[in-house]
Amino acid sequence: MNHLAIRSRRVLTPDGLRPALIEVRDGVITTLRAHDSPPPDVSVIDMGSLVVSPGVVDTHVHVNEPGRTEWEGFETATRAAAAGGVTTIVDMPLNSVPATLDVASLRAKQAAAEGKCCVDVGFLGGVVPGNVGELAALHEAGVLGFKCFLVPSGVDEFRHSDEPVVARALEVLAPLGAVLMAHAELPGPIAAVPTPAAARAYAAYAATRPVAAEAEAVDLMLKLAEQHGARVHIVHLSSGASLAAITEARERGVRVTVETCPHYLHFAAEDIADGATEWKCAPPIRGRDEREALWRGLAGGHVQQVASDHSPCPPALKRRDSGDYMAAWGGVASLQLTLPVVWSGMRERGLPLARLGEWLGRAPARLVGLDHRKGSLAPGCDADFVAWAPEQTFKVDERALLHRHSLTPYRGVRLHGVVHATYVRGTLVFARDQGVVAGHGRLLTRETLVA
Repeated sequence: MNHLAIRSRRVLTPDGLRPALIEVRDGVITTLRAHDSPPPDVSVIDMGSLVVSPGVVDTHVHVNEPGRTEWEGFETATRAAAAGGVTTIVDMPLNSVPATLDVASLRAKQAAAEGKCCVDVGFLGGVVPGNVGELAALHEAGVLGFKCFLVPSGVDEFRHSDEPVVARALEVLAPLGAVLMAHAELPGPIAAVPTPAAARAYAAYAATRPVAAEAEAVDLMLKLAEQHGARVHIVHLSSGASLAAITEARERGVRVTVETCPHYLHFAAEDIADGATEWKCAPPIRGRDEREALWRGLAGGHVQQVASDHSPCPPALKRRDSGDYMAAWGGVASLQLTLPVVWSGMRERGLPLARLGEWLGRAPARLVGLDHRKGSLAPGCDADFVAWAPEQTFKVDERALLHRHSLTPYRGVRLHGVVHATYVRGTLVFARDQGVVAGHGRLLTRETLVA
């Protein structure tokens, strides 16, 4: 029987930050006790004044294995997650080959992940033209939600969905209570603006993905969610332009949630240099005004969560040699850095640390139906937590990043928030002085998490 206790003078409980002792039995939190009241005959791990908070739940990670494991794989992705205080990731259904579009491809993905994971891993299914008939079976097989693109995804095996395809998918998913996550950009506004053959200026690339493409796509998803009584989730919101429409929809009962990403909260388009293609992503990073609008959306509860959208590729595909934004693969590598990036931005804006528990834990866990076991330091939840020093700073060194390829726009950035230890179900999976302890992660489905 695994019976232990962890305590700190700063534990992020559901009631806020306070001194507490967390009692753990067989990987599950049994009790939150007073800091100075350990149970008898139990080994106590004392974290001093380090903050102990729920492990980060990242519901937007592109692992790419099998098929494009040279881009990223389960072993490397989950090592980076553990080092960053992330205890659960949810794998996107595209960029792997095959894409997760039916039960057979889900099983291939699970087989590729088996035995390689340092943290817990769940999976999404994809919605593409022609696979609506597979969605109920994928749900039954245990995927935690679904993902669609409203514009071309960049890979041929995951085609984008138009309005009729999304509508048919929601007809299936609504009665199941399954969420559909949408890459919210529409082709029309993109086709309406000039697209240069090549561009080294970030502004030239950003102009090819106008805010209107995102805003019109969000409007479409709100309309379809309302028509079908379905759950939809807008991934990687890059602009504040849609926040009023989203808030109004939620107030009239539309079942919509929203995420943004660390790179939209940290960077500003005005600061991105020519040819710096490690910053390329879609939707693009916007200007400072949009960044601050997203922070206001988070602070006001209009944006519910933050997810990494970790989407790495081999460095050659980033075209740093030419600096051509139009030719470079779009995606930001950041899985290991979500906690310090978000906290650094919060600290700069005077936002209380306690808000992290919702944005990085409870809300993403709730999105994919894991909130009864993940995302909170509460009795009955898995003992997933991170011990970290919010006052301590570090400069991002690519050599310390554990995902497969270290190229990242955060290189050289100084951040607050150093992770000292990460626990998954009561077992240490990362220690700052020891590195990652491999192999403890489990593959998650709804069935494996029934309390």
